[in-house]
Amino acid sequence: MFRLLTFVFTLLYLCACVVGQTGGDAKWESAGKQGVGTALSLRSKVWFTLQGGSLTEVFYPTADIANVQLLQFVVVDPRSKTVETERDDAMHRVQILDAGSLSFRQDNTSKSGAWEIRKTYVADGDRDSILIDVEFLPKRRGIELYVVYDPSLKNSGSNDTAWENDGGLLANEADVFSALKISGGFTEVSSALVGVNDGLMHLKANGKLAANHDRVGPGNVVQVAKIKTPQRFTLVVSFGKTERDASTSADLSLRKGFQTTQQQYRSGWHQYSDKLPRVGAKYQPQFNYAAMVLRASEDKTYRGGNVASLSDPWITGSVANGPYVGGYHLVWARDLYHVATAYIALGDLESANRALDYLFTKQQKGDGSYPQISWLDGRTLGDWIQMDEVSYPLILAYQLKRFDNQTFAKHVTPTAEYIVKNGPRTQQERWEEKPGYSPSTIAAEIAGLVCAAEIAKKNGDEASAKQWLATADEWAANVDKWTATTTGKYGAGNYYLRITQNGKPDAGEKVELNNNAGTADEREIVDAGFLELVRLGIKSPDDKLIKGSLKVVDDNLSVRTPNGEGFYRYNRDGYGEMYDGRPWNWDLRYTGRGHLWALLSGERGEYEIADCHALFTKGGDAQCLARARKRLDAMSAFANEGMMIPEQVWDKPNSAFPFGEGAGSATPLAWSMAQYIRLAMNLKRGMNLDTPDIVWRRYVSKH
Repeated sequence: MFRLLTFVFTLLYLCACVVGQTGGDAKWESAGKQGVGTALSLRSKVWFTLQGGSLTEVFYPTADIANVQLLQFVVVDPRSKTVETERDDAMHRVQILDAGSLSFRQDNTSKSGAWEIRKTYVADGDRDSILIDVEFLPKRRGIELYVVYDPSLKNSGSNDTAWENDGGLLANEADVFSALKISGGFTEVSSALVGVNDGLMHLKANGKLAANHDRVGPGNVVQVAKIKTPQRFTLVVSFGKTERDASTSADLSLRKGFQTTQQQYRSGWHQYSDKLPRVGAKYQPQFNYAAMVLRASEDKTYRGGNVASLSDPWITGSVANGPYVGGYHLVWARDLYHVATAYIALGDLESANRALDYLFTKQQKGDGSYPQISWLDGRTLGDWIQMDEVSYPLILAYQLKRFDNQTFAKHVTPTAEYIVKNGPRTQQERWEEKPGYSPSTIAAEIAGLVCAAEIAKKNGDEASAKQWLATADEWAANVDKWTATTTGKYGAGNYYLRITQNGKPDAGEKVELNNNAGTADEREIVDAGFLELVRLGIKSPDDKLIKGSLKVVDDNLSVRTPNGEGFYRYNRDGYGEMYDGRPWNWDLRYTGRGHLWALLSGERGEYEIADCHALFTKGGDAQCLARARKRLDAMSAFANEGMMIPEQVWDKPNSAFPFGEGAGSATPLAWSMAQYIRLAMNLKRGMNLDTPDIVWRRYVSKH
């Protein structure tokens, strides 16, 4: 899942200013979130994220609009002028306070031993407010506490205005206002441009705040305030379309109080989590959190639209200044398909149908195709067509039994016709980098056409059904010829490739790899995308070519970590942090390093379940289910202490990040959480619930 275009579009915004005019460059904090949350209420349209002992992105009024870069506390010893921040000078721990709700506490302990800060977060279900219960535990007398708030409204780091009013700190860009208020009040306040005489600079230089009551901006603003009664208090950050809306919401949330809000917040989530399927005590907590994160990732205005992740990976410097930053808080039809299949596995058909309705009404184009990416309101981001994304809605329509004539005529028919006309080649495969013939993409196209043909039959259109099935059968018969080499350098030389540019896998054509990774013979680059041929019911799991290709994957893409076996997307992948911890570089001046993808362990587990099912039919070895269960164990272990499963898992035993744990990639990734749910439910049932039966019967069971 390569998100390059979300970053490239930020280049449309050219910052013509320097420090002193709009402030220093903005910075979206690490995407490795340890917690995310929102009230399970459509009235409250605000989401919070936690990372590095602090509050990071807060989304409002939709899940694709980030408004906060950072909110943290600073501890000052006026006698020694020692200044310590939560992010840089403390050890961080996240605790889950309630297994049935997205409830987190951050415990930050000073490395110097001078203080502790404990913070618990909830969203107010009645309004657009995030409340933080703060307990400050100083170990020395006389030390003081300040809050540092860096608003970045409307996905923009350098276009905000900030001021003080009505006992709080206010900020604004266009039609989004934020208000920061506190139960005990502030004694000193400062609003300034970052790097231009800002409050944190004053604290670090002088051990005290130079109050600034002036309105500042537009630019990259930061607000700092001294806490009047720092032992125990409630901080609230609220949002609105006007200053009055934001300020009033903050006042009402403070009046309501943290305890009442927390009780309401937890009760709302328990109404959902208490009804989730049971998958065993070992997996239940992670399973519940995966399901809750999927619900939390669904927008409350554009229903059915789940963002890929509530995070902004690797967006710093001038790129973070502009208003086009989408990060991963956008909608990919691929990711939404996986989320919808997880909902189906959960038995939550209502949520799955909302997802399909979103795809039909917000993303589907007049010609039946789907965009690479979109904002929640349907605005397109990226011009490339990925044929698996075009195909998945057809599979969902069949699985959800959407056989009505309107669905068939308005949504199924144009998409099926588009696939027939434009497939099997794709402009980009599922990793969003290369054009050509991809096993995973072709699998989705075949399955989509078979599902569409069945819907056509139910609507009396035998001619369309015949045409679509003929195309699917032709592609199923030729997928090996287009994508599997017989002259490769690995194993016996007969295996599936990641992609072929022209459907000639033995030609030795050169492919230019993304992320400045050079060129290679197509036969040298492999991935496990061919497993989609099994998952979608086109190939038997015991197919000889499938088995041989798995051996190649294991030899070239697998790594055994302390938390279990993981897999690279493909060899020579460059999408991820440097091994010294530097972030992936959006402008591609140097090559990144791709790491292990948590969801790929889940995909392998689904293959092993399919293999078990085939073996059971022949009286085979029941121990293979245990192999699939180890994949679920690995995915559980890949999750961080907040039970957030990442996109990428660190693959080396060095000091940059813990070996076998998430780094700075998108966390939680909805696709990873959905894969966990699917694998757990498929293990419970002993079969893959997401395999379309109509496809499996056509290509596998009849043989």
